[in-house]
Amino acid sequence: MAAIIHHSPTTSATNSLLTSHFSETSSSLSSPPRISSFLSPSNPNPIAKTQNLTFSPEFNPNTAITFSKPPSFQPLLNSKPTCNYSHLLRLSVRHGDSELAKTAHAAILKLQEDIYLSNTLISAYLKLHHLNYARRVLETLPSPDVVSYTAIISGFAKSNRENEAIELFLEMRDSGIVPNEYSFVALLTACMRLLDLELGYQVHALVVKLGLLDCTFVANALMGLYSKCGCLDFVIELFDEMPFKDIASWNTVISSLVKEGMHDEALQSFHDMLTIDGLTADYFTLSSLLSACSATGLRVGEGTELHGYAIKLGYQNILSVNNALLRLYTMFGNVEDVSNLFNRMPEKDVFTWTEMITAYMEFGLVDLAEEAFDMMPEKNCVSYNALLGGYCRTDQGSKALSLFRNMVEEGIELDDFTLTTVLKACGLTMQKRTSEQIHGFLLKFGLGRNDHIEAALLDMCTWCGRVPDAEKIFNKWPYEQERSVALTSMVCGYARNGELEKAISLFSFGQLEESLDLDEIASTTILGICGALGLHKFGEQIHCCSIKKGHLSDVKVGNSTISMYSKCGEMKDAIKVFDLMPLHDIVSWNSLLAGHVLHRQGDDALGIWKKMKKLGVKPDSITCLYIISAYRHTTSNFVDSCRSFFFSMESTYNIPPTLEHYAHFVGVLGYWGLLEEAEETIYKMPFPPTASVWRVLLDSCRMHLNVSVGKRVSREILSIEPHDPSTFILKSNLFSASGRWHCSELVREEMRERGFQKLPGRSWIIQDNKVHSFFARDKSHPLTKEIYSGLEILIMECLKAGYIPDTSYVLHEVEEHQKKDFLFYHSAKLAVTYGLLMTKPGKPLRVMKNILLCGDCHTFLKHVSVVTKREIHVRDPSGFHCFSDGECKCKNPR
Repeated sequence: MAAIIHHSPTTSATNSLLTSHFSETSSSLSSPPRISSFLSPSNPNPIAKTQNLTFSPEFNPNTAITFSKPPSFQPLLNSKPTCNYSHLLRLSVRHGDSELAKTAHAAILKLQEDIYLSNTLISAYLKLHHLNYARRVLETLPSPDVVSYTAIISGFAKSNRENEAIELFLEMRDSGIVPNEYSFVALLTACMRLLDLELGYQVHALVVKLGLLDCTFVANALMGLYSKCGCLDFVIELFDEMPFKDIASWNTVISSLVKEGMHDEALQSFHDMLTIDGLTADYFTLSSLLSACSATGLRVGEGTELHGYAIKLGYQNILSVNNALLRLYTMFGNVEDVSNLFNRMPEKDVFTWTEMITAYMEFGLVDLAEEAFDMMPEKNCVSYNALLGGYCRTDQGSKALSLFRNMVEEGIELDDFTLTTVLKACGLTMQKRTSEQIHGFLLKFGLGRNDHIEAALLDMCTWCGRVPDAEKIFNKWPYEQERSVALTSMVCGYARNGELEKAISLFSFGQLEESLDLDEIASTTILGICGALGLHKFGEQIHCCSIKKGHLSDVKVGNSTISMYSKCGEMKDAIKVFDLMPLHDIVSWNSLLAGHVLHRQGDDALGIWKKMKKLGVKPDSITCLYIISAYRHTTSNFVDSCRSFFFSMESTYNIPPTLEHYAHFVGVLGYWGLLEEAEETIYKMPFPPTASVWRVLLDSCRMHLNVSVGKRVSREILSIEPHDPSTFILKSNLFSASGRWHCSELVREEMRERGFQKLPGRSWIIQDNKVHSFFARDKSHPLTKEIYSGLEILIMECLKAGYIPDTSYVLHEVEEHQKKDFLFYHSAKLAVTYGLLMTKPGKPLRVMKNILLCGDCHTFLKHVSVVTKREIHVRDPSGFHCFSDGECKCKNPR
């Protein structure tokens, strides 16, 4: 602080820094046409060129311009020098004529020093953007005064030469000149542009020492600095201590509150300004307040009132006010309101057009946004970003990438928003090759050294299947940087690439080192992982954390919690969460429906649908899928009701049936034995059937042992997807089932040559919040010996209880006793045995599978429930199988 207070430039670290920025180089900025050029003898028609010029009252154009020869300023130069030279300098500024200013300067040099004239010359050069000339004039003055220094400090501070402005202030203090209030405003402008809070503290102290803090515009400048640096408390403290507040004081406080997200406080300050100080808002006040209203939907009513207030004050044509209104009506109005306001605006700038592009994108009118972009008279980086961000919001990643390529080719500035958005766009396309090119571009130009960009880069890699590259980025993440975003991105990346156990492990690590903030995004992701893996206890903990942090009021978190509990087999808890949610969207209802369908509770699902209709909740396409599926799990045959609902979807709810709807409807028909109708429905679909629809019918044929329809369906699948891996498996299984083992082996050999692999059946069980996985005939578990011994005992007991192994589920050409060996060590049997060994007697078991439970395992587990007197819950892709006392709720495993 001593550097400024005691005006000793040698004691200030800032001063040494400033010196390194000092340059004697003259500015070479372009300027408007000069008066001297209009008066040149080479100009054939000087009158035509000067018709639009406006001269000062003291300057008579009739005596200054003649038709016979160029005009002369000699009469002005010969009388009353100080007054006339001041007029000439003002005239040069008015018309941007640097040559006239230099001419006047040359004449002034012949005169005896006049500090007033010198200061006018400095001011003229500053306004003409000749900052170095102005500084040289200052250096030639034998006795500059505070006005001389203040003018040039202000000019430098506003011209991106802030360090030199600070150096000049120190020089002024060193020369013994006491700064005035204008000097401090100029200096604080430099601090504000540099965001130099430490220097601002010193300036504040000097202002207090010199007794200038009561000066309103000095206090305003200090508040402006603190606001720019995010020191809201200092802004409020200074404001409260001001003896007199003007409109600028209130504007600074209001804009500071808006910037910090304290919108209610900003609006309250506005009301205080009107009632306590009796001031009238200006356009800056209204612009800030309208921004506050745009930030919160609870204030849209006050936003419309402010619009009326602006019209009353005559600010309806002010550009900044209208730009803020465009943003407000984009957030909470409709496209007609925005378009009408835009068309009425007498003046539009690049921000106006950009707001209009953003508005069209928000309303999903991409074509109009592109049209507005093409019509823009001037474009900048923000304009391109508006279109780029809009493409991403509307899931048009390819268009966003194309626009980014144009930006690069046209040399448009690329800021952080541009780069993070194009990385998101690349993630939307999920094109690995494109993502590698974008990654290389960032590295080549050194644009990836920002934590936000790095996080977006990590996210893009996970979306494009480049998990190893994402791990490299994450592992190199500096610990001193914010790690919460990186951890969240990596956890989400593992989850979307199916590496759920890695996601949970990393999440636990982040919680352990307290570097992962469990925000709404992280909560939603982790709850989804808990549901997929069946981590009930872990999911409960996340649920508790969400309640503690107040995230359960977030609809997405609530929906994820419902889904988690239902997938973990706790349907009662899922219903309880739904009932406690303050708000529901269609996803909330769909999550509840999905839970009932997953638990094969078709009647309960239809009861939810009845309640939705009563409340007037409109279904979406996903809702219809669950309603159709519910008819497969009802206690009675309601196929007629399902058929009626299916064929009335478009007429009643404006939802045309898609291929997926047809597949679910075929599944319902097939489940209740209507195989011929299901086959006919596929043939009558308004679009060509796919293999997935036929596979649904094939499952029904297996369930009802209908060989004739099954053969026709198999031929259809083989003709549609002859090269699909699942088709090869189907062909192999068909050959095996008919005893043609040689043909089956040839098909499997072809699969190996093509690199096709069947998804291995996997079962897992949760024990002590850890996932224990098993594959068929798996011997990798540490307790393998105990598990196999226990399973042999269990098989013997089940055989005594009436279990008969169904070797038809072993599609290999081996001896009968070998088939039983294959059958006995399926992954589900191993997982259940491990659960029985590791849990207390009588405790229910929960096992998860990634493929359908085979018929033999289904029969075996019925007998296990009798022998062990345990409830066994197995979740596979078809839903929950609940075994108890030798029974299962599902009609048939397949």
